[in-house]
Amino acid sequence: MTAPPGGADVAIVGAGLAGCEAALGLAERGLRVRLLEQKPEKRTPAQTSDHLCELVCSNSFRGAALSNAVGLLKEEMRRLGSFVMRAADSCRVPAGGALAVDRERFAAQMTSWVRGHPRISVVEGEVLRIPDERPVIVATGPLTGDALAADIERRVGGQLAYYDAIAPIVSAESIDWDRVFRASRYDKGETAEDQQAYVNCPLDQAEYEAFVREVVLAQKVAPKEFEKVRYFEGCLPIEVMAERGPQTLAFGPMKPVGLVDPRTGRRPHAVVQLRAEDEAATAYNMVGFQTRMTWGEQARVFRTIPGLENAEFFRYGAVHRNTFIAAPRVLDGTLQLKNEPGVYFAGQIAGTEGYVESAAMGFLAAHIVAARLSGHEPSLPPPTTAHGGLLTHLSRNAEDYQPSNITFSHVPPLEGTRLKKRERYEALAERSLRDLSDWMRSLRVVAA
Repeated sequence: MTAPPGGADVAIVGAGLAGCEAALGLAERGLRVRLLEQKPEKRTPAQTSDHLCELVCSNSFRGAALSNAVGLLKEEMRRLGSFVMRAADSCRVPAGGALAVDRERFAAQMTSWVRGHPRISVVEGEVLRIPDERPVIVATGPLTGDALAADIERRVGGQLAYYDAIAPIVSAESIDWDRVFRASRYDKGETAEDQQAYVNCPLDQAEYEAFVREVVLAQKVAPKEFEKVRYFEGCLPIEVMAERGPQTLAFGPMKPVGLVDPRTGRRPHAVVQLRAEDEAATAYNMVGFQTRMTWGEQARVFRTIPGLENAEFFRYGAVHRNTFIAAPRVLDGTLQLKNEPGVYFAGQIAGTEGYVESAAMGFLAAHIVAARLSGHEPSLPPPTTAHGGLLTHLSRNAEDYQPSNITFSHVPPLEGTRLKKRERYEALAERSLRDLSDWMRSLRVVAA
């Protein structure tokens, strides 16, 4: 095994959420880390900042309740000492029943922790191939550069790619506040501020139908001839949803359920929801409005939405490639390449979808690598936990492997119980946290 140069114990490629969580986790265990990151020399098409851990698609870490699988995962991460969750909680902005963060503050905090850690050395510059030293964790994310992607493809015998899309951001000053109203669906959130976290642009039936027609007819950005478009079902562009049927958006990101327009006392036919991008609420993300429409068409079509007639766009939506490996075929049960011991994958490139899930995978990679460097085989989290569920997903559906957010389908069902859905999910979360605590105690015993 070739050790990383410069006195490091572990090399990590990529300083996104998975890479930084892994780097900080290893460094806190007393290991020296060489973290390779292409910024500021080069950025992906979706990146605009030189900060590490930049959030590019959304500022939301999604649902906070334990009856939500990602809410459970976040709580497990907190209990395990996740740096990403510590930063996210400290940079939180109102978002109803979700956890959303101030992007700049979050990335700045993570960057400060990583660059300021005495056992982490950040090496800047584009990485064209997996380094020779072992162990190495590849956490380059969905926009892995072409040269490195080709090297990974050669090593794993093929890769998959699909397309992802990011939503536009509008200036708060450009919103017509007389035509919109604040409310979260079903008044979700712990505080009144949370319950007012979303701004809703209401549409009546005629306005909605006209909007859908414009979305369908709008000019789209075409993929290159050699690129095969394969969208992730959990993050479809709005035009793809609109093309599936005229009411698809009304049952998707534009669903009005749980909302009442205070000006009419009635539920709108549809809504476009906006969520604050920063603590000062100077900019708003168009929630669920990922799109591949051209920028000119986005300005034209989105300005037909009530309240956005004069919208100023800080960022237009964009389409980008999302690259991942066929994890069930090429990884063993510990995130390690079957044919190259010492090479580990973490985050979205392994087929984990979402910010929270990527960070959790970074923690798991650090835990596994640290155990092996100490001369022990790693104890893995129980399959009943959300962390165990992430590993479960990476080992199934080998013939048609697809990226996935964490869901309760990733953990074993409860035996011998007949509960309503919410009660069942809460019981699954209770079991997961109980089993996580037992696992954490067992780790402390082994360490002792």
